[in-house]
Amino acid sequence: MEAMSDPQPTDDTTTDGAFDTVVIDNPAESRYELRIGDELVSLADYRVAGNVVTIPHVETRPSHGGRGFAALLMDGVIDDLRARSLTIRPSCPYAAAYMRDRPETHDLYAA
Repeated sequence: MEAMSDPQPTDDTTTDGAFDTVVIDNPAESRYELRIGDELVSLADYRVAGNVVTIPHVETRPSHGGRGFAALLMDGVIDDLRARSLTIRPSCPYAAAYMRDRPETHDLYAA
């Protein structure tokens, strides 16, 4: 991934009911973040090796659990990786299940 000095929106801003969410790539922390305003709601840590992005961990803050925020985050991660022509190795059980359940993401699996 190209280095960026500040967290950058991935152009995946979503209005989810009463929530305006945005997914950003925060390369300084090696993670994608889903935010509502200034509040960090969900995150997906990553490691990059060549054109493969490994996702070892996805979490949603307990106060926001059970509302689909992790899926919204993964939607943004997938969109960003696809736009950058990168592939994904989902080592986190949640990320792996998310991709397994969505055949439209299978072309992004790292070889």
